[in-house]
Amino acid sequence: MDGTELRAMQAPIKERYKSDPAAAMITLKAKGTLDAPGISCKLETGRAMAIAGLHPATGGTGIELCSGDMLLEALVACAGVTVKAVATALDIPLRNGTVSAEGDLDFRGTLGVAKDAPVGFAQIRLRFDLETDAAQDKLDQLLKLTERYCVVYQTIKSGPPVDVRMAKV
Repeated sequence: MDGTELRAMQAPIKERYKSDPAAAMITLKAKGTLDAPGISCKLETGRAMAIAGLHPATGGTGIELCSGDMLLEALVACAGVTVKAVATALDIPLRNGTVSAEGDLDFRGTLGVAKDAPVGFAQIRLRFDLETDAAQDKLDQLLKLTERYCVVYQTIKSGPPVDVRMAKV
């Protein structure tokens, strides 16, 4: 797909959202059940079942998926799709490349060992290594627009309000 094809494919969608902003509001959903063995949560991904559990640094076996890893994987997936879409729209040729994310966690916070240790990532680093002949100014624009349009990056960066409730069923 080239930039012209991408713009043609997205044009009617963009027009619909301009004329009917409410149509652009979509609720994505995730659901997990607590019936998996051990300290784990079985996720319904829409494609297959995934079981998340404790990270080995908190006593997990390493067999189940770590939710921190899944967060970084979601960031890499979203950033990867976004950088390719933006490069396509701007006609910036990418021969190949990698997207990687790493994050620093202090598990003392998660385990309640030290009250001054944060719970969650202290820092996340996202990196793009691209095989391209594009000029640096084009790559700067590509990065700026990728940051702007990557849903997961913007969500992590902006920290939207999260409504949490618990109910007895």
